[in-house]
Amino acid sequence: MDIKVKNILITGGAGFMGRWTAKNLLNKGHKIWILDNLSNGSEKNIEEFRDKLEDFIIGDIKDKELVSELFKNNFDICIHFAAAIDVQESIDNPEKSFNDNCLGTFNILEQCRKHNVKMVFASSALVYKTAEPGRKITEEHALYASCPYTASKINGENLVMSYSKTYNLPVVILRPFSIYGPYQRSDSEGGVMSIFINKKLKGEPLEIFGDGEQGRDFFYIEDCAEFIARACFSDKAIGQIFNAGSGIEVKIKDLAEKIADDKIEIKFIKHHHPHAEVMNMRADSSKAEDVLNWKPTINLEQGILKTTQWLKFQ
Repeated sequence: MDIKVKNILITGGAGFMGRWTAKNLLNKGHKIWILDNLSNGSEKNIEEFRDKLEDFIIGDIKDKELVSELFKNNFDICIHFAAAIDVQESIDNPEKSFNDNCLGTFNILEQCRKHNVKMVFASSALVYKTAEPGRKITEEHALYASCPYTASKINGENLVMSYSKTYNLPVVILRPFSIYGPYQRSDSEGGVMSIFINKKLKGEPLEIFGDGEQGRDFFYIEDCAEFIARACFSDKAIGQIFNAGSGIEVKIKDLAEKIADDKIEIKFIKHHHPHAEVMNMRADSSKAEDVLNWKPTINLEQGILKTTQWLKFQ
């Protein structure tokens, strides 16, 4: 793995995935710039290491002039997290999802092309079509635009790969499955793991959309940050797509039972976007293991404990 110090831009770097990736790369000695409009992220997320950043810019990826000026910093790598990430918001406001995830990605790609900056694109496992129960999802599994969010992510992937083929731009596309851990939002736009743990700590009922049979492959955020870091520095990864997950599927109703205690009620409520639900999600990460020499190190029980301990003090 290349250990030479790199100049790295992280868009959306004050968000959940971004802040952990920034911390991982700072710990490895790299120079980090963060661009974030704080729509999903927070300055509090990066307080721990803000003084170690080369710069933190509050701004939007759709601002062409700002992005153009920023790329004068001679970046080696751009990790692109910045996006509209909420599925329900994409259904309510598809134009925002398109502008942020398609036009915004285009602006970043154009600067990467002009300056020959490697692009590491954070996609999502939600781009996949539901698999048969128990079947692991490989990178060749069928994609399915179930809502404007997933459509915009598929579009982003296609844009990124087109720049690889047309302009020989070095790119990597990453499809992490259900990440969780400290700094993930625990409000309505957060992840189910953080929402459930936060509600338990408050003594509130855990609410499950539908029948709870939908399965997710949960893996811990620091494992995900290491996955992203290895993709950044692997020449073998260029031009490829990688899954990352634990390889273990957990049904949401079983997760609720694992987190709840005898005093916490579990409620099943009407699903507000059942058509966009991917029911069976279990990652085949063997490609990441082979090419990136990566595999997760934190199991579900350890991760729940770490997340619970963090949320207790928020």
